[in-house]
Amino acid sequence: MIYYFFTLLTAGIVLLANNPRGEMNRWAAFFLSAAAIGGLTDMLNQHGYGHLANIEQLLNHTLTPYGILIFSLVYSELVTSIKARMVLKLLLFLLPLGTVFATPVQPEFRMDFRFLLGWAAPYYLAACTILIVSLWKETNRRKRRNRFIATIIIVPTIIAALLFINVAAVFVPDRDSFRYVSFFIIYSFSVALICTFIYGVLGVKLRFEQDPFEGAMKAVSSGAVQLNHSIKNEIGKIAISSDNLKRELSTLSPDSLGHLAIIEAASGHMLGMVNRIHSQLRDIVLEEKSVRLDQLLEDCIQLHQGLLDRKRIQVLADYKDALIVNGDPVHLSEAFGNVLTNAIEAMEVGGLLTIRLERVKKNMQLTICDNGTGIPADRLERVFEPFFSTKGRSGNFGLGLSYVYNVMKKSGGSVEVLSRVDEGTAVIFHFPAKRFRPRVTGG
Repeated sequence: MIYYFFTLLTAGIVLLANNPRGEMNRWAAFFLSAAAIGGLTDMLNQHGYGHLANIEQLLNHTLTPYGILIFSLVYSELVTSIKARMVLKLLLFLLPLGTVFATPVQPEFRMDFRFLLGWAAPYYLAACTILIVSLWKETNRRKRRNRFIATIIIVPTIIAALLFINVAAVFVPDRDSFRYVSFFIIYSFSVALICTFIYGVLGVKLRFEQDPFEGAMKAVSSGAVQLNHSIKNEIGKIAISSDNLKRELSTLSPDSLGHLAIIEAASGHMLGMVNRIHSQLRDIVLEEKSVRLDQLLEDCIQLHQGLLDRKRIQVLADYKDALIVNGDPVHLSEAFGNVLTNAIEAMEVGGLLTIRLERVKKNMQLTICDNGTGIPADRLERVFEPFFSTKGRSGNFGLGLSYVYNVMKKSGGSVEVLSRVDEGTAVIFHFPAKRFRPRVTGG
């Protein structure tokens, strides 16, 4: 059982060290640590620490179901309100806390396993249900894959722990059930290890931590803001100095004045580039309103109509559902515009642009699809990285899709890109059900 302790504790430490600020990581580490301490019981008893073993066993039985339930709530993203999650955490902690205070540890440890089963079973089953529901409701393909992996790793072992530990403690108390649970623990870590090799994730990291692009976005944004500030200051000095020289040295030759004009124009161009980079990397602050997505998309198409006409690109728009989204119309419009621009540039003369707005399960999905050149598979997984671009032309900073990613993340949704070379690209925006409502027509 000591191996059981070190295995689970190590997994918890890895998850916590990987992203200590991530709420999902913290609760995953809490759950794994609470489960891990169950592996110390035999060792503590053998070395004469029976009293400590009783306390450890009590904490293991009460904190493990609580930990996995809260982790599931956080991981599923079904409860988005921070205040609501805090209330749930406090309310759900009452039963574990009550069990701890109601259980005598001295002179004899007497735990009421029937009472424990009465609330621990609903906690375990609720955790499994939440994980399965979050998998079923997820429409983003990458997130759905990660939720599927997390579910097949966690759910079977939770059910096994419930049956062979909690239920067995009530109906067959003298039976050593740990050896049965150990098979499921081995199964969970085996699946996690396989997924590490297939998907390049660390252990059971999966989707427990922040989205892989999120850390990169924050790091790049922070560095770019500082760099932009320094560059703007230096460019400003150059522009002021060149302007002062031009005023003071009025007798300069035409060639000298021409050189000063070049310096002035170059500094202005550099300042414009810095401002463009800064505008798309700065932290996005949403001013949310009720927005009709179909109307917002029509406005975006109208803004691009000149380019569409020049390339004789046909637009097929299908708005199956009249929906109103709670979002920032300026940022959403800019995000849609970036995708439309990319799609138009990827197509030859006479291309086809398809825009589809529809419900998928209970969520809403916007797809912008072109029949252009497509993106090679080795570049597709990098399209959201800041400063990465599939376009070979100058003046493109590779920030368009990074900005789109940030807008959707801040808006509570997500975005993904599907593409095949010589067939085209589809950019899919996912809006969760809580962000929209049907538009009332008529009246």
